[in-house]
Amino acid sequence: MSQQFDEMPETAINSSGIARVIPCKKLAVFDSLKWISLAINDFKKAPVISLTYGAAFTLIPWIIFYLIETTGWYMIIFPAMVCFMLLGPYLAAGLYDVSWQFEKKHKPSLRHSLKAMSRNAVNEWAFGLLLMVLMLFWLRIASLIHALYPSHMEYSLANLWPFLIMGTIVGAVLTVIVFFITAFTQPILMERRVDLATAVLTSMNAVWLNKRAMFFWASIIVFSVFLGFVTFFFAFLFIMPIIGYASWHGYIDTIEVKRERGYE
Repeated sequence: MSQQFDEMPETAINSSGIARVIPCKKLAVFDSLKWISLAINDFKKAPVISLTYGAAFTLIPWIIFYLIETTGWYMIIFPAMVCFMLLGPYLAAGLYDVSWQFEKKHKPSLRHSLKAMSRNAVNEWAFGLLLMVLMLFWLRIASLIHALYPSHMEYSLANLWPFLIMGTIVGAVLTVIVFFITAFTQPILMERRVDLATAVLTSMNAVWLNKRAMFFWASIIVFSVFLGFVTFFFAFLFIMPIIGYASWHGYIDTIEVKRERGYE
């Protein structure tokens, strides 16, 4: 269970002065297992809404795969990913609202969760654009790494190995950066209606001060996405709503508030 810091540690993030940083609590390493447990309960209490959002997350990769198979045009991945980066935060906001309604002892509805997507629309769109810029940055780096491969060399594992290592390292670094930025940003934007800079810096600060706990949570997310891929995205029907609900419970457990939260 999370607990208050005896004294809030000072970091380069919360002392930067760029924007307000909302204080966070100290997490135990395996706190995310509790978030998953609460998320499963939310799924059970709202199965129709959960499966509706799960179907959306499942259909998106299916549509991308179908377009690639039928057109043979792999460049369709790029515009499809851009659309997903812009729509993803809105779908996540709908899931957060379901858990939030349970916390407030209300009965969630699909209509209410859809309306929640526009609670902080400007900053949520800005968040989607930020994710898109990061994705474009990664695609540019990937193309540069590919361009470094000599055209006269044979495509073999021995020749590709240095480039695979380079791509993996760069991808891992960018993934860590994205996780720092996104871990708690979306629920902060939705509930508190703060500006994007405040939400992003608060998320980064919370992850930095709880590195081991957040690494474990990130590992769960990575494994869940992997499970979705190996099941041809069928598992996303259940996994994505649970990850969404768990993210909300993680936000409640981590980011400090002035009033008591109905956590359980």
